[in-house]
Amino acid sequence: MRKTRFAIAAIAATAALTLTACGGDAGEGEGEDSVRIGIKFDQPGLGFKDGDTYKGFDVDVAKYVANELGFTEDQIEFVSAPSANRETMLQNNQVDMIFATYSITDKRKEVIDFAGPYFVAGQDLLISVDSDITSPEDLDGKNLCSVTGSTSAQKVKDTYAAGVNLQELPGYAECTTQMSGGTIDAVTTDDIILAGLAAQPAYQGKFKVLGKPFSEENYGVGLPKGSDQCEAINAAITKMIESGEWEAALKANTEGTGYEPNAELNPPTPAACA
Repeated sequence: MRKTRFAIAAIAATAALTLTACGGDAGEGEGEDSVRIGIKFDQPGLGFKDGDTYKGFDVDVAKYVANELGFTEDQIEFVSAPSANRETMLQNNQVDMIFATYSITDKRKEVIDFAGPYFVAGQDLLISVDSDITSPEDLDGKNLCSVTGSTSAQKVKDTYAAGVNLQELPGYAECTTQMSGGTIDAVTTDDIILAGLAAQPAYQGKFKVLGKPFSEENYGVGLPKGSDQCEAINAAITKMIESGEWEAALKANTEGTGYEPNAELNPPTPAACA
């Protein structure tokens, strides 16, 4: 039933697009429309739960898209979407869509659908402002941190600096704490995640993103397989970009870090829906 109400709300909000509802009539969802959106709860600058408040770039894009689909902010239910659980949550109808630094890949597209991308990130390094590191090749003999289970640090070791010392910790907060204390020389993951970490009050003016990304990650909106919402979501993303609100949200969530997204790839043009 929720999928039906979700489709009806989207159709009402995007009458200019020819969409097909899942069934039912316009009166079926009156007074009970809502949308469940998966986000990260622990990524500052992107998806972060602060008490009863949700904030970050992913959250801002999610709110904008939901509004374009006909949902007010109080009709949004944000749900924690850890990386390992995202496909399962969509397959089991636990969420209607996911905005959670969710890279579009062919393997994931076998079991779910994507709208977007709404941002193109790249793997980069977070370093101290006075660091002498200018590229991943400079990490030989230095301590590099990433989170447990991530392939980011291993990629640096395999491709750029065989002599780097890898340190895996449970979360990026632990990485930044150790870097602040001088036991870690750099942290690696997607550049916008690093910018969100650097934007935290405790680290402003202390950390910076190197600004030389060495991968390409297309962040998409995860949808259940067979969803009819891709076109409407892509239209909302395009409108957000053209209105200037996309850029405003990005700047607000990375302020004070010196971070600039890859201008050749951002803002992106959403891909054609399958």
